[in-house]
Amino acid sequence: MTSIYLPQELIRKKRDGLALTDAEITFMVKGITNGQLSDAQLGAFAMVVFQQGMTMAERITLTQQMMHSGKVLSWQHIGLNGPVVDKHSTGGVGDKVSLMLGPIVAACGAYVPMISGRGLGHTGGTLDKFDSIPGYNAYPNEDVFQSLVKRVGCAIIGQTAELAPADQRLYATRDVTATVESIDLITASILSKKLAAGLDALVMDVKTGNGAFAAEMTMAQELSRSISQVATGAGVPTRCLITDMNQVLGRNVGNAVEIAECIDFLLNPAQADPRLLDITLELAAHMLDISGAAESLDIARTKATAALNEGYAAQVFADMVVGLGGPSDLLEKPALYLPQAPIIKPIFALQSGYVSAMDVRGIGLSLVNLKAGRSKADDPIDYAVGLSKMVQMGDYIEQGQALAVAHVRNVDQLSLVKQQLPHLIQLNAHASAIDPLVKELYQA
Repeated sequence: MTSIYLPQELIRKKRDGLALTDAEITFMVKGITNGQLSDAQLGAFAMVVFQQGMTMAERITLTQQMMHSGKVLSWQHIGLNGPVVDKHSTGGVGDKVSLMLGPIVAACGAYVPMISGRGLGHTGGTLDKFDSIPGYNAYPNEDVFQSLVKRVGCAIIGQTAELAPADQRLYATRDVTATVESIDLITASILSKKLAAGLDALVMDVKTGNGAFAAEMTMAQELSRSISQVATGAGVPTRCLITDMNQVLGRNVGNAVEIAECIDFLLNPAQADPRLLDITLELAAHMLDISGAAESLDIARTKATAALNEGYAAQVFADMVVGLGGPSDLLEKPALYLPQAPIIKPIFALQSGYVSAMDVRGIGLSLVNLKAGRSKADDPIDYAVGLSKMVQMGDYIEQGQALAVAHVRNVDQLSLVKQQLPHLIQLNAHASAIDPLVKELYQA
């Protein structure tokens, strides 16, 4: 790191609302990557960006520099016979869509090298879910990763030290410094990973509602515009769908319990939660359409539905798990492998009524308290705890019926869930209108 700039002076400049030059952003990203920017300076930098924001030009430079802070993958040399496409979600409670989506799209002839993250704030992370599968290696070497993508069509892994290392450090810092919701940092974080994966196209699921980072629609719209403009400007056509997160997505929330729901979804799609099914197939269709793996959105929907219903997606998932070190019979015997909580008890409604609202963020935070998520970056995860069979918006529940089933470690945790959950789910005498699943679509 040269002595041309002082990190504290660049932090001061951004604190005062001034734009950083390309050279100054490059300097900061190098410092993040090589460790010469201290943890305190990195936290301060994240906070001033959160507070003051960045211009679109700054966002593009930050994204590009973070992307080039490590290795950028190329797929040309391994001879794929279809497009390379991925999807990313800004995060939600119960959002296990990636687990089914990647295999569905791969079963339709596209290739999905999905580089995922861990939980941020009150939302769960895709990698945390996969970590509940014994033997699953989320950090294979590049040759294993690329050969598995070619052979199976899909591999869902974590960021290796080689891919966007600047983002890896910044991502962990954001989680513990209350700077997760920055449009600028979210854009750079998502796209530095995705562009480093050598994609031909990208679909974004930008969630909005009380369980999303972008709680307000205006923030979701701004983030969608930012991501689509920055990514498309960098040569990767990107489509952003703004989707609802005013209720838990699917019926299970946690890690092992979400893997179990994913397996049920792939094996028995006719019994899947309708909302989870709809968003998964819609995102799959957009991935196939924007990447050119299908001739139109309608054809893409038909292909995705067939891949799921005919069992091809389940086979891709099974092959991916085995290819990354997991058990070969996970789909046949999930209970044999997935961690089980010692106490599994229903949580009962205190009154009767229609489910009319959920404090989704509150539900997510209650699971963090159970150690299903993290309060700080190095917190251990309890993969067995969570909630299953959760009610959904519009359901009618009698007093004394179960709102959900708690999977907990001890009676203290059970008492906590019994105390909290009934107050996080609102029941009314009359059914309320349910928000549409897909609210808007953006493509630069």
